[in-house]
Amino acid sequence: MKKISLAFLLTTFSLFGQNDAKTCEIVSKINTLLQREHYQPKPVDDSLSVFVFDSFMDALDSNRNLFTQIEYQKLRQHRLQLDNYILQNNCSFMNEFVSVYKLALIRKKKVLEKIQQDPFDYTTKDSVRFSKKNFPFDLVATDLERIWKKRIKYDILEDISKLSTNLDSLTQNFVTLERTTKARLFDANLCQVNSILETKNRIDDDLQNTFLNLFCTYFDPHSNYFSLAAKSSFMSGLSTSTLSLGLNVSFNEKEEIIIAEIVPGGPAAKTNKFDKEDVILKVSNTKGIEYTVSCSSIERIGELIFSDSQTEIELTIQKKNGAFLKVFLQKQLMKADDNAVYSFIAEKETKIGYINIPSFYSNFEGNTVQGCADDVAKEIVKLQKDNIKGLVIDLQNNGGGSIEEAIKLAGMFIDIGPVSVLVDSKANQTILKDYNRGSVYTGPIVLLINGNSASASEFFAAAIQDYNRGIIIGSTSLGKATMQSILPLDEQNQQDFVKITIEKFYRITGESHQIKGIIPDISLPVLFDSIIPREINYKTAFKNDVIITKARFNPLPKTHFSELIQLSNSRIKTATLFNEISVANDQINALYNNPKKPTRLVFKDVFNDVHQIDSLWKKVKKIVDSQRNFTISNTSYDLEKLKFDAFQQDINTYKIQNLKNSPYLEEAVAILNDYITITK
Repeated sequence: MKKISLAFLLTTFSLFGQNDAKTCEIVSKINTLLQREHYQPKPVDDSLSVFVFDSFMDALDSNRNLFTQIEYQKLRQHRLQLDNYILQNNCSFMNEFVSVYKLALIRKKKVLEKIQQDPFDYTTKDSVRFSKKNFPFDLVATDLERIWKKRIKYDILEDISKLSTNLDSLTQNFVTLERTTKARLFDANLCQVNSILETKNRIDDDLQNTFLNLFCTYFDPHSNYFSLAAKSSFMSGLSTSTLSLGLNVSFNEKEEIIIAEIVPGGPAAKTNKFDKEDVILKVSNTKGIEYTVSCSSIERIGELIFSDSQTEIELTIQKKNGAFLKVFLQKQLMKADDNAVYSFIAEKETKIGYINIPSFYSNFEGNTVQGCADDVAKEIVKLQKDNIKGLVIDLQNNGGGSIEEAIKLAGMFIDIGPVSVLVDSKANQTILKDYNRGSVYTGPIVLLINGNSASASEFFAAAIQDYNRGIIIGSTSLGKATMQSILPLDEQNQQDFVKITIEKFYRITGESHQIKGIIPDISLPVLFDSIIPREINYKTAFKNDVIITKARFNPLPKTHFSELIQLSNSRIKTATLFNEISVANDQINALYNNPKKPTRLVFKDVFNDVHQIDSLWKKVKKIVDSQRNFTISNTSYDLEKLKFDAFQQDINTYKIQNLKNSPYLEEAVAILNDYITITK
């Protein structure tokens, strides 16, 4: 719920009043559409009411430091009634949520303003508790000052601790650092609250949109509500060209916007002023519009950072050492390489082709024929001209996309036949087939997957595995076997949309990888694998099942599979790096899963708490940066093309460096070399 809770923290609410009717009209249309089109529609009953209420309250007060127990109990009277309100077409219950929320924010503001003037004592026996699960709503109004003091004291000590690994140096400068950090944190918190209380225009839409989205996700985790603007943003997410700052952003544990990736060759990279995990504090343009991140909505921040209409941007960032920096950037048209297929030659003994498919993109508007499958075909042609002896297809971290592209891609590697079975809400089966005889590539294949390989990636991997067309290596995939379609609520006035799960797809064997994922033929240890959120972690995910299907197919013989798997497993057992990954994962799992002890609010204890994982992260960084024993080069075609494109040269260098550090590609190459040796 991180993104939802952040949106709530950065938005405001007002009494719905005249918008009650509008909200009920939309939710009624959504329910009608879901009941008619959803793969597995559910009744609007107490179960829905409980799910929406609990999710809604988690979004409003995820840290349990806003609502008192009395206020929560007051709102809890609606927990089993939301379904009745919806069926009765009465959305006035929103007024009470809004009223309680606003009063809680006003109270929080007063508390912050009061304790801002108080000196903080860092020698008391106060401590903070941590939990992987949400605390109960048991806050007492008289405890608010004490709780917020503890919260801000910990944040101050934590921020100071992150400035350096030298405890003595920080201790010597503690008074000065504490004063500036305290002032900054109070300013950010008060700015955030004031923004929420003072903004009026966005209140109704934000509350309504979140409620409507939670209503949809009760049916399954991939059904969502979209406004027209949100729908346009979603559909453009698989574009391959865009004006960009050359930065990818995400949220840290404090829900601050941070730099997640710096795109090589982009505007940000050229300044040499950005580092990963820099915190973005302000965003402004040349027209005088400036947003302080802690005081503004995600939509407003995103409009400046990502919109093609905002070409010149100034970012105010905070570095890890606490320094503040203003950086002016001019957006440029960049190939969105996060989405575009690319290839290299990996060589150790023989030339092996490598194709990375970051997503199953397609031209949804139908203006061109270009899509992921066509781009893969072009890369195969390039690789074959350089006489590759095998092919690695990389679907690691590929979250899916167009199923049509996945069908086309599967058809490039099998002769002819069914690739999957679609089932709709009436249990009607549609067998999806590759009708084109022949294959684009007939040589040996190794397919790479991990826990972030999802949906269309799993669809394609399942077809390759069922036909014994290649060996799949890596870790178990995400486990999403459903198809969605974006439908308007009103065909005549297309302003509101629902991304709705309309079908479930099955393997041609009749089995499903829903929940359980695609299980690789050869399992490799992957960093953080056990804590990657998978389909099974969603409360409303569909269960796994099996169907009887009429699909008939002729799998290839598993020639040499057992021998290749045995050779690979022997290598993995003795590989130093894979053993280091397994040891690191044990430590990561213990850190993530074991209960964290309370931390005393004294500087030394918080410092030790912050830095206790330093050695583990150094170990992880060493693993990630470890170069492997094979070479990476461009195809002859790309070498010529790169001579005239400095921007693509920078990106190319970055990609090659990453691949040189991949033990998974190294093992894939070794498997293909084993195959070549065995079949000589």
